[in-house]
Amino acid sequence: MATPRFYAPLDLAADAVGRTIELPEAVAHHATRVVRLGLGAALTLFTGHGGEFATTLAHVDKRGAAVRIDAFDPIERESPLAVVLVQAIAANDAMDYAVRKTTEAGVSAIQPLITARSAPLPAGERGDKRHAHWQQVAIAACEQCGRNRIPAIHVAQTFAAWLAAASGDAIALLPEALHDLASLPAPAATMALLVGPEGGWDAAEMTAMRTRGIATVRLGPRVLRTETAGVAALAAMQLLWGDYR
Repeated sequence: MATPRFYAPLDLAADAVGRTIELPEAVAHHATRVVRLGLGAALTLFTGHGGEFATTLAHVDKRGAAVRIDAFDPIERESPLAVVLVQAIAANDAMDYAVRKTTEAGVSAIQPLITARSAPLPAGERGDKRHAHWQQVAIAACEQCGRNRIPAIHVAQTFAAWLAAASGDAIALLPEALHDLASLPAPAATMALLVGPEGGWDAAEMTAMRTRGIATVRLGPRVLRTETAGVAALAAMQLLWGDYR
């Protein structure tokens, strides 16, 4: 059985080995009440700054839990391929899926995008809560897949605002595109991967992408759902240019 992994936003360095530390309240609850780990259980902590800590559950009571830090491993599981998913906002479960699965597949960052046909994003506090929720989805995916660095989930932008600030290479998925991923050269730097909404890009957005010189590619003869397309494209990109080889 794999050792349970938990994200702990703590200020820890390799010299913390040998110390006993209190777990953050949320981590302690998850480890002892949800996963039901007992005294002496092994668990892995990562702080999001790289590497991971092997620890042993040393103390549990109603107020919280503490672990002894046994070892630090500087291991990294990040892809050498830097891809930012620029994802048109989808309905709740679909957006969660896109965030979760592309994090597992090694995405570097995620930019939620407000487009003409994307799902609505609530304003104010409700919108902030959705952003925080996507961050937690990415954290949970890192806990599961072994990543020790959490991809940034940027604040949602309109398509026009993103396009005005964008630099570097970018490709957009389009079912009717003439080219596929294999026809493109390997990216020399960070690549933006644009995934449109359920209703597709509108005419003005397509014109703006062509003006900007963004290449469009297809993923075979089948039309994929918005939450599936980014995952499939990222997996193909990892096979072509990343760490799936």
